[in-house]
Amino acid sequence: MTLQDVSTPAKTGAPADRPDTFDSLNPRTGDVVETYPVMTEDDVRAAVARARDAATWWSALSYDERKVRLNAWKGVITRRINQLANVIHEETGKPHGDAVLEASLAIDHLGWAASNAEKVTKRRRVPSGLVMMNQAASVEYLPLGVIGVIGPWNYPCFTPMGSIVYALAAGNTVVYKPSEYTPGVGAWLAATFAEVVPDHPVFQVVTGLGDTGAALCRAGVDKVAFTGSTATGKRVMAACAETLTPVIIEAGGKDPILVDADADVEAAADAALWGACSNAGQTCVGVERAYVHTTVNDEFMGHLLANASEIHGDDSADSKIGPITMPSQIDVIRAHIDDAIARGGKAVLGGPSAVGERFVQPTILVDVPEDSLAVQDETFGPTLTVARVQDMDEAIRLANNTRYGLGSTVFAGKNGMDIASRLRSGMTSINSVITFAGVPSLPFGGVGDSGFGRIHGPDGMKEFTYAKAIARQRFKPALKLTTFGRTEKADGQLTQLVTMLHGRGSTMEK
Repeated sequence: MTLQDVSTPAKTGAPADRPDTFDSLNPRTGDVVETYPVMTEDDVRAAVARARDAATWWSALSYDERKVRLNAWKGVITRRINQLANVIHEETGKPHGDAVLEASLAIDHLGWAASNAEKVTKRRRVPSGLVMMNQAASVEYLPLGVIGVIGPWNYPCFTPMGSIVYALAAGNTVVYKPSEYTPGVGAWLAATFAEVVPDHPVFQVVTGLGDTGAALCRAGVDKVAFTGSTATGKRVMAACAETLTPVIIEAGGKDPILVDADADVEAAADAALWGACSNAGQTCVGVERAYVHTTVNDEFMGHLLANASEIHGDDSADSKIGPITMPSQIDVIRAHIDDAIARGGKAVLGGPSAVGERFVQPTILVDVPEDSLAVQDETFGPTLTVARVQDMDEAIRLANNTRYGLGSTVFAGKNGMDIASRLRSGMTSINSVITFAGVPSLPFGGVGDSGFGRIHGPDGMKEFTYAKAIARQRFKPALKLTTFGRTEKADGQLTQLVTMLHGRGSTMEK
């Protein structure tokens, strides 16, 4: 199957004022990378209907049969990793090496999902308890059916694959709507999957703009996994609510790094810079705020500024920072920097002049009020606010003072685990940055305005299943409870049994 095959829609159901196609642009140059169709509501519903038929075949395969096919897909992607990285590079503008890193992590997650699906979802015995001791109790996790995935543009391979591969491994089929900024990555993934599963539309891509994503929410899928902004996540939830379609929402973040007095300060500064500026700061689990113990703040700032001054974003092949992929984000980044400075903050590196037409240079801000845009709202650019704190109690309080709760980073010696456990975030890395995302067995997701539900690991795989509980009678019960023939004697025996099991210690000691 070619890229065109997975993208070409039927010409029905489109409003007269909606374009038939849209262009994917290279944000470094503005050149057209490829043109894709805007799929209509009818097209999306047809794709879901095909996926529904394919789900019957895919879910009936054994774990080993699905594993063989998923591993074959993994092999295709691995052998062509540079080809995939080039598509990512062209559509996002990120450095080619960063695109290879992104693809590599996605491959690792694919391998984990393929190898662990049986362990996570197969039927297992569970205790039935003394009251129901005559029952054999078991639970298994069955595929929901058809999963709709709506992906982002900042990590157009790694992020959606965190839903796609776990859903597929659990026995579901997938209809994926990639961002209109990166449709080629989604089309490439679907085309390579079709090479190893050519006869059934198990994994399809629908391309288009916001209306196409909304159509997917209403098309009768069994669950939607969305990654994007909090505002768009709310619209996705509203659309899914019309059909009571459950959702996973992985939304924005305002992730902090906390640096304690006994931290490896040089390593912390390096991690903060990478978390803030890699992928041009367009990372929902990156670093946007730093809270540094007063005793090491000056040392931290020295390392941070020395490293950041060597980083520059431009359209050269060796640039460490790519462009801002979504043009409208430039205005958001500029507004946050301007607001911080207008309210008394200082740009010790970069500042308003760092915001260009396509590229934004690293910007380090200090003395920024905690209620400013640059501290409270997601910037999604290569900026970092740094605040000096008296101790980690203050750092934790400030770090948690946000409506977001996605990722976080802690650099500390002896108290790293304690600090991490007190942070209100779905994930924390200690003495490294963003590494939780690369561990396939760890769940990934947030709280608050960062969303709910999880991808990755056993928790993420179970999101694409429903729990099927079975109680099978092994022998006739001593107490017949579920019958109109239950006797008064049986009621008394049940009361005695429950009292013996649960009565002791059930009253408050005075």
